Amino acid sequence: MARTRGARPRRVRLWRWRRNPLRRRSDLAEAWLLLGALVLALLLGVLSGLAAAGAVDGSLAERRERSSPVAAVLTEDAAGAAASVTENGDGGVWAKVRWTAPDGTLHTGRAEVSPRSPAGTEVTVWTDPAGRLVAAPPEGAEARFQTVMAGVTVAVATGGLVLLGGRLGRRRLELRRLGAWEAEWRRVEPSWRRRMTG
Repeated sequence: MARTRGARPRRVRLWRWRRNPLRRRSDLAEAWLLLGALVLALLLGVLSGLAAAGAVDGSLAERRERSSPVAAVLTEDAAGAAASVTENGDGGVWAKVRWTAPDGTLHTGRAEVSPRSPAGTEVTVWTDPAGRLVAAPPEGAEARFQTVMAGVTVAVATGGLVLLGGRLGRRRLELRRLGAWEAEWRRVEPSWRRRMTG
């Protein structure tokens, strides 16, 4: 029967799961391997993502507990939007400030402040229990974003690694199958060649 021009072969879905005389044991093993890898990738991805999000959320909460806002005073005029602009690009500049630690001692350091603030301006800085300057802990939307991004990143990475493992397992099955075909062909080929030439 001649194939019509342009006709595409019909795909048989889920053929590895259907009983037929052409299905090999390795086909069924491959089907189970792929299904197991998919289920495991989803399950481990979700669980590891939730664990990572929980860990980041706990870390941020601990950071918020360990740091506290403290009133500080600028000891110098803050520069204009010059070369000292902060890394996060929010328009702040670094300037020298003075604050009182919880134990009553005076400290000085550099903190991010609004540009062009004159000396003597009161600003808020964050300190640890020892009175040292620390970065302000993320709160609200920024904290939620960090938590969600950590969870999603870990979930995708974990799921991807499991799927990659499934692909490697499938490749091993294919190589075994090709090796078996080659061994079978070596046994059959001499008699087949005699029949064709004789």
